[in-house]
Amino acid sequence: MSRTVAIAVPRKGRPLEAVLERIAIVTGHESLADEIISTLQYEKALTKGHQSTNRGPYDRLTAYSDPTEPSAPEYTLLRDDRDGYPRRIVFDSVTLTVKGIDVRLVGREEPFRALRTHEFALGFDSADLVLEEVVTLREEGVATLADVNARINPRDTDVRVVAGLGDTVYHALMARPELLGPGETLDRSFVADYEGPLCISPRYERLVSAILGTRATDGTSFVYPTDEAEEERAIAETGLGVYLTMTGATAREYGLILGETLFPSETVLMENAAETDASTETVRQALIEPPLDTELRIEHV
Repeated sequence: MSRTVAIAVPRKGRPLEAVLERIAIVTGHESLADEIISTLQYEKALTKGHQSTNRGPYDRLTAYSDPTEPSAPEYTLLRDDRDGYPRRIVFDSVTLTVKGIDVRLVGREEPFRALRTHEFALGFDSADLVLEEVVTLREEGVATLADVNARINPRDTDVRVVAGLGDTVYHALMARPELLGPGETLDRSFVADYEGPLCISPRYERLVSAILGTRATDGTSFVYPTDEAEEERAIAETGLGVYLTMTGATAREYGLILGETLFPSETVLMENAAETDASTETVRQALIEPPLDTELRIEHV
């Protein structure tokens, strides 16, 4: 009898939704995925004050859980990092079957790090975290998933990226039009010739350095938005920056032009090769067998 395969997943937000949607495609459990997603969206609305209820968090936890049903989803309480540290209900776990193997999705605050410490063989997390933590910085930047795996030093971790889930938001260059000269294009080569401030989100120094490459960032100085300012507004005040965007509508509202899309930020399936066995290989293959609408593709892990 095969063992239960545990998979680390995010506890909330769009990355978890992308995982659940993928699991629904693979297993056919659309109603289960919809139930978890709608529950967490409701809890997010409560946390943000967009919904109200007279039921306390423990009453809601009881209502969401069915201890008599082994396959029912479970939730837990975490402290939100907003002012006052309110409690928020987030995903904890659920068990389902993939290719005849019991699979337990387990919520983690940092799934990627849980794989790095060999707690799991499989997990889902943002590709950005891989770039932030283990990708070797080089003169040339990264643009594809193949670049990411090629930049991981095997002495640093056994984790590799398998595939993206297609919930794409792009890291893109943004700039005030007057910063560009006649005929210039807002791309990596422009940044390589640029000297001055580059506005990015806090703690993204290594991520942006990995994406652009150290040759392009040489001569630039990273600056950051204040707590009160939107990123696009801060970039407009700085002149040049890198930020996540889907449509670029907000950037245009601040008079910015959109340049090269540098790297697709997606939720990705990862594997710790040192913890893989026959069961995890079967589950991994099942998760990527149906066609994936993603720009992050590789041939081998």
